[in-house]
Amino acid sequence: MKILALETSTEYCSVALWQDGCISERFELVGQKHSEMLIEMLDGLLRDAGYGIRDVDGIAFGKGPGSFTGVRIACGATQGLALGADVNVVGVCTLLALAEASGKEKVVAALDARMGELYHAAYEKQDGMWVTVIEPNLCKAEAAPLVAGEGWFGCGSGFAAQGEALAQRYGSALNGVDAQAVPHAAAVVQLAAPVFAAGEAVDAALALPLYLRDKVALKTCER
Repeated sequence: MKILALETSTEYCSVALWQDGCISERFELVGQKHSEMLIEMLDGLLRDAGYGIRDVDGIAFGKGPGSFTGVRIACGATQGLALGADVNVVGVCTLLALAEASGKEKVVAALDARMGELYHAAYEKQDGMWVTVIEPNLCKAEAAPLVAGEGWFGCGSGFAAQGEALAQRYGSALNGVDAQAVPHAAAVVQLAAPVFAAGEAVDAALALPLYLRDKVALKTCER
């Protein structure tokens, strides 16, 4: 099975190709240039593997939460590519992709949501499968939902933006932090592969975003 994956929810852009368990990936810091770079990166990845878009069996994408523009780009590109290739798709939560990429078993994932807030979730791996301990949510660091016990690992830009507040909130529950971690297409496709294998991928029209927030900017009086 060949699965193409893309992730554009942060200032990084990444694409990956799953070939029966082997993953190749391209990953670049692009700022706000996802729309310019994404297709070029996908073309290069497929060309290096000797495939065209019609050779893939499915497309996975990071569905958010994250940058509104980046998440929309991922959904739009996935829909267009999947319709052209006549394949189904799987959306993966970017917070879960953070947990997968961390290599840890108990993860508090937090992305900077701007406006003094975080995109936040917690996951624990049990018998090789991720269990959602805290559902993806939008919160202030000082009000982040608490986790039980110790041995948790924090990852994501939320810890770079509000690390002190999160450290106070979680205290000894955290035994390590990677504030530079970002979602990768390689983690997205790793999580999506079992969904494809189980026949649970969906139609391209259902490549929809997970936003968590409707309001994207502060009014002048709120700044």
